[in-house]
Amino acid sequence: MKKIVKGLLFILSGLIVVVAAYVAYVYLTYHRTPDNVKLEPENHNTRILQTNRPYKAMTFNIGYAAYPDNYSFFMDGGKYSRAFSKQSVLDDLTGIHHAVAEEDPTLMFFQEVDTDGDRSFHVNEVQWLQRKMAGYSSAYAQNYDSAYLFYPLTRPIGKAKSGLLTLAKAKITDSTRYQLPIDTDFNKFMDLDRAISVTHIPVNNGKQLAVINLHMSAFTKNAKVRKAQIQKLFSKMKIERQAGNYVMVAGDYNHDMLGNSPEVFKTTSKRRNWTHPFPADQLPKGFRIAKQGLAQAEVPSVRANGTSYHPGKTYTSLIDGFLLSDNIQVNRVHVKSLGFKNSDHNPEILEFELK
Repeated sequence: MKKIVKGLLFILSGLIVVVAAYVAYVYLTYHRTPDNVKLEPENHNTRILQTNRPYKAMTFNIGYAAYPDNYSFFMDGGKYSRAFSKQSVLDDLTGIHHAVAEEDPTLMFFQEVDTDGDRSFHVNEVQWLQRKMAGYSSAYAQNYDSAYLFYPLTRPIGKAKSGLLTLAKAKITDSTRYQLPIDTDFNKFMDLDRAISVTHIPVNNGKQLAVINLHMSAFTKNAKVRKAQIQKLFSKMKIERQAGNYVMVAGDYNHDMLGNSPEVFKTTSKRRNWTHPFPADQLPKGFRIAKQGLAQAEVPSVRANGTSYHPGKTYTSLIDGFLLSDNIQVNRVHVKSLGFKNSDHNPEILEFELK
């Protein structure tokens, strides 16, 4: 009996040491990318944008090409933590690129694009998309570089480097990555780092189009963090507008951009961490959400990932889209209905003119 007890104590001690070592590793390797990092745009197009000419912009959270319509995610109560396979990642990337090529946008904003990750089988999705969209200039801003997350235990999500990819059929003058505020407790390891990128594109009247690509926190329960992220975004928007620029914000806000999505999509009125109403009434003067016709069309931009996608049953909302300064004219805005075939998001498309 004593030998059994000693053996169990030895095993327990070993487990404690392993867990303690892992916790130490996570904390000691944790780091945030510094604020105000100058990026290095790759210019493959020299076009200067023109005023009073129609253009198209598109924003698409691709979910690191791991979320086909039959996928469910463990942090939403589902089964999986990684893509099904490397081939499924490549298949989803192909489907995503096909949807983008059909629209042929002048400006393209991608979120959750991995450069390296266990969850996406180490496919460099940034390079893959840049090769497929060779006629575009581009700027990549890393959102996060996570430690190896040993959760769930049966199939850990692992390490991931991921970020925001902005592409333009035009010349990019410069691009900068700015930190967003995040949780400072243990939640920072799950919701990871957050940032925006601000990219400048020249216009023929001597001004610049400042495009801001963003992906805000999804899983934080801290209302102060959500508010602080929005305040920093608004601050950058005001700075760019005061400089005389055109300003376009595109991406995944993890907020209800309609304000009444439960009513529009006939879902439960109970809010999730990523569907609190966006504070449209607090937007800086001269800015608005491009949303005309979106509620009437009833096409969601995101689905819940607790289960595979079931039309009419799965929780859906509209959390992606565009914020615009008053010198940008909206001709049309719509969500492209893809049935969440290759991502847990549908892309949103804006047709616009610079005035």
